[in-house]
Amino acid sequence: MRDAVVVVATFRRPEHVRACLQHLAAQTVPAKRIVVVDASPDTLTADVVADFPGVEYRRNDLGAGTLAASRAIGAVDATEEVVAFIDDDAYAEPQWLERLLAAYEPSDVGAVGGRARNGREGEEHDGVDRIGRFLPDGRLTGNFAADPGRTVDVDHMLGANMSVRTRALHEIGGIHDYYPGTCLREDSDLALRVRRAGYRIVYAPDAVVLHVAGDYAKGRRFDLRYRFYGARNHVMLLRTTLGWTDPHLSRYLLSNGARIAAEAVSGVTGWRSKQGVRARLRGVAGGLTRAATDLVGTASGLLAALRPNDRARAVYTGDHP
Repeated sequence: MRDAVVVVATFRRPEHVRACLQHLAAQTVPAKRIVVVDASPDTLTADVVADFPGVEYRRNDLGAGTLAASRAIGAVDATEEVVAFIDDDAYAEPQWLERLLAAYEPSDVGAVGGRARNGREGEEHDGVDRIGRFLPDGRLTGNFAADPGRTVDVDHMLGANMSVRTRALHEIGGIHDYYPGTCLREDSDLALRVRRAGYRIVYAPDAVVLHVAGDYAKGRRFDLRYRFYGARNHVMLLRTTLGWTDPHLSRYLLSNGARIAAEAVSGVTGWRSKQGVRARLRGVAGGLTRAATDLVGTASGLLAALRPNDRARAVYTGDHP
């Protein structure tokens, strides 16, 4: 059986970390090591980790919004065959790690992602034939709660439940962190680079976690801040993993422009479906706000992509805090 180190990156969620570690302690195949990397400005998480003998605690003094850097700190010295990443608010079922490791049986598999249940009715069927795809227009599909009933090849993974062969991680130069704010796309960055190195990525739906979605450091999930960083970080993903000349980037910018225009007029086109002047005006304002957020996020991503700043680079040069 292959061995693995499990890395848990966290920021100000001590009780989620406690539950996460309790689930990791109940695995049918235990991890060789468990490393918690904490970017919190307090010692509450360190106190929790102290209750779990053998679990290693590391600091990430870069603070909030540096999830990928935390993962790099946890994986930088890995000697195990596989590095598994799980979010602090993801609770692994007992056979989670065993099933992830089993999916590495073909030698050309470089990374394995697992299923993340969210507790929604019917989620196991949603998008079951469109899991983890990288589309020709540069967009990504998710559907990581779906259960196709078998292991399937995918293009990218969900960071809450993913793993990589350590050899492949070294070959691609480790983890990059170009993704501030809500940290969106840092998981896809890892996956796309593993694929470009010639490895397969597979989705193992029987490697399951319950993703309870803890509170964000700032704002709420799917708010305008989340939307801004989704647009900004997606441009950065395409630029840094594929380059300026790759057609996925140009196609994405063209199709995204059309989506922004459609969003801007969505309040007007949906005018008749709303009752009352106030509701209609809110619809118009909402469409314009969402379009403006997407536009500013995309422009910010293009500007940042001119000089990408990899905040995880110092981890590999030995200069990290």
